[in-house]
Amino acid sequence: MAAEELDGAGYIQTTTVSDPLLSSPTSALDLPFDVPSLLALARRGQWRAVLDAVAAARRGSGLHPHHHLVCLALSVLSLSKLRRFSDAAAEIDALDAPFDSSRFRFEAYPSTYPGRSGSMIPFALRFLHADLPQRLGSRSVTVDRLYALLDLVQSKIREETTGASNELWRRRQGFLLAALCGNHFVHREFEVALALVRQLLERDPSDPMLLSRLGYVQLQIGDLTGAKASFARLESLHPEGERTVELKNLVGRNRALEFIVAKNYTAAVREYEECIERDAADVVALNNKALCLMYSRDLSDSIKVLEGALERVPTAALNEILVVNLCSMYELAYVSHGDVKKSLSNWIAQVAPDDFDPSCTRT
Repeated sequence: MAAEELDGAGYIQTTTVSDPLLSSPTSALDLPFDVPSLLALARRGQWRAVLDAVAAARRGSGLHPHHHLVCLALSVLSLSKLRRFSDAAAEIDALDAPFDSSRFRFEAYPSTYPGRSGSMIPFALRFLHADLPQRLGSRSVTVDRLYALLDLVQSKIREETTGASNELWRRRQGFLLAALCGNHFVHREFEVALALVRQLLERDPSDPMLLSRLGYVQLQIGDLTGAKASFARLESLHPEGERTVELKNLVGRNRALEFIVAKNYTAAVREYEECIERDAADVVALNNKALCLMYSRDLSDSIKVLEGALERVPTAALNEILVVNLCSMYELAYVSHGDVKKSLSNWIAQVAPDDFDPSCTRT
């Protein structure tokens, strides 16, 4: 998942977090479908096709117990991506047993899994079970479940102190900490988010994304000096000559944020333009450049930036936050903005992935 955060000014800040199901969903045990093809559909946002493939697999014969659970995880994920949250929750409820039930352990089926032990529940299903309540209006349940899942993951790390399994659980720990940080950040619980980022940095003090996120949280609480120090630390740990394009753009976007805080929108636009020259699909730079132009009272050019992005790099630019911003600009620029928003909405309907939220056009 890309954990996207919208700060108070409408700027996108993106921290990449791997989707728990956009990798091989379980162990080397055979699965009742072509996993690479299914994951390719998922990455293209073709969630209805994923749902159909999983339904077909479920109708097949000879499924083992863990097959059913992997199919369930993929079905719940697909339903969630399609915003069918009640249906997704109902799928999990249909298990009619807690995840720690003996029914869901390999050793309960010795003839099918000789010599295997442990839980068959995919980690992705545990995460989705935690995430779904907030989609249905119960954020406190989600937070409680995420912290409970984090406790489980940390217990696994203590049990399996070395090897590939330990590394897997540590990646899951990082994923959950990042998810919790994003959750608290979005709900403006900045002190908690700050503590979680610092906990993540204890594991990897030089991670550029974490140092950037630390700076973003510090900006939100008004600690401009701390944010500048975090951004400077990133640059010192990753000298310019060693930076990839992605890292150069991260540094450029951080510098632009400092200019934005100082209301120097012209300098911020220059930073974003350099990012776009390096990577024409840098949607964060494109979106934020347009917002800076709007705040500089250049509404016409701000609209051109976003329309141009949708035309040139639609796969990257077709982002709900970017579209919301473009529609807001239309409303400011045109008396009869309904027609232009309707045209945008019709175009989106033709090209958008299944999980795109069409309501963001406000038509």
